[in-house]
Amino acid sequence: MIVFDLQCGAGHRFEGWFASAEDFGAQRERGLIGCPTCGSVSIERLPSATRINTGAAAPVESPVAAGAPRDPALAGKDPFAVAQILYSRLVDEILTKTEDVGSAFPAEARRIYYEETPARPIRGQASQEEHDSLVDEGIPVARLPLPPRRTS
Repeated sequence: MIVFDLQCGAGHRFEGWFASAEDFGAQRERGLIGCPTCGSVSIERLPSATRINTGAAAPVESPVAAGAPRDPALAGKDPFAVAQILYSRLVDEILTKTEDVGSAFPAEARRIYYEETPARPIRGQASQEEHDSLVDEGIPVARLPLPPRRTS
């Protein structure tokens, strides 16, 4: 697994995890990588800091990982499998803890932001133009690629 620092054409920075540099290139060519802020698929790889493993010292655990609860279900799994499991959990949390307002999302987000209705977590659909308009107004929204709901 390799982590790249990425930037979209609008200047938003984010990171992406890939199996290899070739995998990154193939996904970018097919338009599969999108900016999590604006959805743009015009993505460039930024220079990343190199990591040199001298083998001299024991690995240092990150403070975030040290404070995170241990999940035995994730221990020893391939990082890609762990990412899939964590993504699945995130999607489940979003779907169970937010109200689906469908295509009324832009209007409902505005009503909540301008305190015309009680604040609550919502999700729904918005076109790129509607999303951009919300962002221009300063309304905090995020585009998240959620899979279609299973009916089984």
